[in-house]
Amino acid sequence: MTQFPSTFLWGASSAPHQIEGNNVASDWWRNESTMPGMEASGDALDSYHRFREDMQLLADAGLDTYRFGVEWARIEPRPGLFSNAQLAHYRRMIDTALELGLTPVITLNHFTVPAWFTDEGGWTGETAMDRWTAYVRAVIPILSGVEWIVTINEPNMLAMMLKAYQMAQSGELGDWQSPTMEDQPDTGRVAKLPDPDLEIGYRLVEMHRAVSGELRDRTGAKVGWAIACQAFTATPGNEDKLTEVRYLWEDLYLEASRDDDFVGVQSYSSQAVDENGVVAHPPHPDNTMTGAAYRPDALELAVRHAREVAQVPVLVTENGIATADDARRIAFTTEALSGLAAAMEDGVDVRGYLHWALLDNYEWGHWEPTFGLIAVDRQTFIRTPKPSLAWLGDVARTNGASLDA
Repeated sequence: MTQFPSTFLWGASSAPHQIEGNNVASDWWRNESTMPGMEASGDALDSYHRFREDMQLLADAGLDTYRFGVEWARIEPRPGLFSNAQLAHYRRMIDTALELGLTPVITLNHFTVPAWFTDEGGWTGETAMDRWTAYVRAVIPILSGVEWIVTINEPNMLAMMLKAYQMAQSGELGDWQSPTMEDQPDTGRVAKLPDPDLEIGYRLVEMHRAVSGELRDRTGAKVGWAIACQAFTATPGNEDKLTEVRYLWEDLYLEASRDDDFVGVQSYSSQAVDENGVVAHPPHPDNTMTGAAYRPDALELAVRHAREVAQVPVLVTENGIATADDARRIAFTTEALSGLAAAMEDGVDVRGYLHWALLDNYEWGHWEPTFGLIAVDRQTFIRTPKPSLAWLGDVARTNGASLDA
């Protein structure tokens, strides 16, 4: 019988830019109007105003945890100008989660930054450290009662995105568009991004470490960051290349988690590594809406490797599938959770499972891929829970026992 610990967290995740709407001071809002081929986020799902409804649906389904972010571009729309109104807005979100019995997992940066920060040089600019630490210190006072804090979402993916932007500006990528558009040169990832840049990676590690201790000391929360874990496997004879690729793509970031309270694992699929590096997954009828391989077993592979390298507890901060077939979502998640349970039975310390995503949201350049437990009409903003929401709620209420039904 599948049984998770009584303290296990069950929930879903979101990101501010992808659901809030009208994040007009951010770099991504500007990208959407300047990069060819990108769809606009626009009003998104209007979750900036409808966050209580979203949280209520999550809680009513039987889930107990909600991961959401605070948006730097709203909080500091101009350099040094911090909005007390926006800080109060995000505090209301935290209070609403607590009122509804939801454990808030707060992300301080989920890819988007103020446009002015990008203009100053962004994460690799001379002002980056001072700007980042000032922003985090402005947010700390609203984090009382928060038990889990994610500093940076997918720094390894961010390092790839920043490298792509640099290459695009220099003309190396030609008419490069969005990191999720399907017609970009194939680098072995659906997102068509260049390999992570080690120097950018080291800088992001520095940024994470600059704030994690102060966050922990001043809030009492568990602090970590969330890594995109690829569940890489070696083709025969290429184990050394696997080690090299793993360090570049994720182990640098996992090793940096060793002083943290947890590491967030974000898993969707798996990819092979041959003598040349990451192998592009070929077209296949079973592929998801993003072109990723259908690999629910990837979660087990990812958490085992993350725990081995990071040596701290794991919190699954994202796992899901882009599909229009909700029965397939349930089948995928059932298998993923069964693999997670097997890893835990072998001693892997996993503290919770947060599904990506709560809502069918904006996917960084386009709207087509649907990851959500809840569908949203983007004209009326009416929320329609899918069967997978109730199903995952039953899994949560039974602490996994319903997986065996």
